[in-house]
Amino acid sequence: MKTEVIEKIAALVTAAFGLVAALAWNDAIKAIFKQVFGSADAIVPMVTYALVVTLLAVLATVWIGNMAEKAKKR
Repeated sequence: MKTEVIEKIAALVTAAFGLVAALAWNDAIKAIFKQVFGSADAIVPMVTYALVVTLLAVLATVWIGNMAEKAKKR
């Protein structure tokens, strides 16, 4: 049961980070389109934010996956 709970939590946290990264990229892409097609909204900070969130999501996903794999081995 403990392993199953860890696996479910890992999946939920991974999905949550994926959603945050997707939303960050969505905002960055919107800003780029506004820059290209009219009225820009701080593109560099939005892209930087999207990159940072994506990096954190990847690192957290790898870390959580490793933890889940270790739990399976026990």
